[in-house]
Amino acid sequence: MADIIRIEHLNKSFGDVRAVNDLSFRVKQGELFAFLGVNGAGKSTSLGLVAGVIKPTKGTVTTEGRVASMLELGGGFHPELTGRENIYLNATLLGLRRKEVQQRMERIIEFSELGEFIDEPIRVYSSGMLAKLGFSVISQVEPDILIIDEVLAVGDIAFQAKCIQTIRDFKKRGVTILFVSHNMSDVEKICDRVIWIENHRLREVGSAERIIELYKQAMA
Repeated sequence: MADIIRIEHLNKSFGDVRAVNDLSFRVKQGELFAFLGVNGAGKSTSLGLVAGVIKPTKGTVTTEGRVASMLELGGGFHPELTGRENIYLNATLLGLRRKEVQQRMERIIEFSELGEFIDEPIRVYSSGMLAKLGFSVISQVEPDILIIDEVLAVGDIAFQAKCIQTIRDFKKRGVTILFVSHNMSDVEKICDRVIWIENHRLREVGSAERIIELYKQAMA
C-alpha cells in the first residue's frame, strides 16, 4: 500500500513552549494508527497538525484525499443550535452536501441515541452527549483519512463499543485512521501500528503489541 500520510521533521511551538519536536513518520493507506503518550506529550497537537487545523512552525505534512477529524468535544458545533441543526452544520463542514445530510439524518440521529434531546440546544448537553452527537456525524461521512482524539473516553461503555465497531467498519472500507486513546485494550485489539510520543518527540513506532508492551514497562 502507498503512503497516504507523510510527516517530515514536524515542529510546533506555542510561544516559548515546544509542543512537537522534529516528528517524522509515515502511514500507509488503510492503516489504523494510534498515538500513545502521557498527557501533554504532544499527541493532540500532532493530530491537529495532520488534520490541518494547526499550522506547523517547521516541517511538512502531506495527506492524500479527504480528511475528516473529531479533535475536541463540540468542535464545529454551535451551542445555541439544536442537535439536529448542528448535524447539518457539522456534516457540511465534513464535506457532505445538504441533500446527503437529509438522506442520512435519521441514521445519524439513531446512531446518536440522543432521543428527544436532538431538538434541544447543545449548550444543555453533557460531554458524553456531545461525543455521541459528534461521532454520529462522523459515522456517516466518507473520508479517506479519519482522525479522532480522545473523545471516545467520555461516552458510556456501550456507546464506546459501538464507536469501536464503527472504526473497524471504516478500516474494512480502506479508510486510514489515526486516533489517540488511553485504553490499551482497544489499541491492542484494533490497531496495526502505534506511535509513542514522549516529551514532544517520537520515542518509538511499530506494531501495536510491541509498542504497548514497551509503554507499559516504562509506565510501571
